[in-house]
Amino acid sequence: MTAVGLRAARAVAWSVLPAELVLVVCLVAGVRIPAPVLLGAEALVVAVLVLDASVLWRLYAAARRRDGAGRREALRSAVGTLVPVALRRLVVHEFRALHSLGLWVLRRRHRIPAGARPFSYTEPQTGIMWTFVFVSVVETVVLALVIPWPLVHAILLVVDVYGIVIILALQAACVTRPHLVEADGSLRLRYGALFDLRVPASVIASARVERRFPGGGLVRVDEDGTLDLAVGSQTTVTVELTEPVEFVRPLGRRGSARTLRFHADDPRAVVAALMTPPLAPPLTPERTAPSSTPDPPA
Repeated sequence: MTAVGLRAARAVAWSVLPAELVLVVCLVAGVRIPAPVLLGAEALVVAVLVLDASVLWRLYAAARRRDGAGRREALRSAVGTLVPVALRRLVVHEFRALHSLGLWVLRRRHRIPAGARPFSYTEPQTGIMWTFVFVSVVETVVLALVIPWPLVHAILLVVDVYGIVIILALQAACVTRPHLVEADGSLRLRYGALFDLRVPASVIASARVERRFPGGGLVRVDEDGTLDLAVGSQTTVTVELTEPVEFVRPLGRRGSARTLRFHADDPRAVVAALMTPPLAPPLTPERTAPSSTPDPPA
C-alpha cells in the first residue's frame, strides 16, 4: 500500500460519512431529491466505499501476513491505519452525546459508581447553550420564510434541526457526565463525552479553591505542565499532583500535566471531598476489627 493511496483513502473517508448521513437524513425526512442527483450521489458513495474496502482489505492482509495477527487484531489495525483518529473520535463523541440526550430525558446519569460524589460544572455555559438553541430555532423559521426553493429549504431544515439536536446533546452530555470524587478519594474529570481523565488518590497532593480565567479553548496545557479544563472560560478548582498524569485531548492528541485547573459549580464541596480521607473499607473475614486487650488474670 503506497503512501499516496493511503492518503487518498483517508481523504475520501473524511467526506463520505457526512455526505451519506445528510443524504439518508433527507430521504428519511421525505425530502424529494431529483433522480439524477440521487443516482449520482449514490454512485459516488459506492465508488468511495469500494476504494476504502480495497484499501482496508490490503491493510488487513498485510497485518495478517507480516505480523501474524489474529483476525480481530488485524482488522483493528487496518481500521486504525485507514480511518484518521480525529474522525473516529468525532463519530464516537457524537454517538455518546446522542446517548447522553436519552439519559437526560430519562433523568439518569452516566456510570456513577457506588460511593462516588458527583459535581456539576455546567452553570457558566447553560445560558449560552440555550441562547444558541433559541437563535438556531429563529434562524430555522426565518430561512423557511425567505427561501423560495423547496429542495434547498428542505435540506437546510434538516441540517438546522440536526444542529439543534446536537447542541442539546452536548449540553445533555455535560449534565449526565459530571465530575466525580470516588469513594477511594480518586478524581475523575469530565467534560461531556469529549474529555475524561482519571486521577488516582495516591497522586493528589493538595486542592484549593482558585478562580481563574485562562485563555484558549476547552483543553489548554501550559509549558509548565498545567492543564486548564475551562467551562465558560473559567476554572474554580486547582489540584496539585505529586507526579504527572497522562490525558487524551478530544481529537486524540496525548499530553501530561502535574497541575489540574477545572471548573465546578460548587468548588468548595469538591475541595472538601478531595481533602477528606477516604472511608475505611468494610470489615471482611480477612480484615476484622482488633479485639480489646484482655484483662490480666487475677
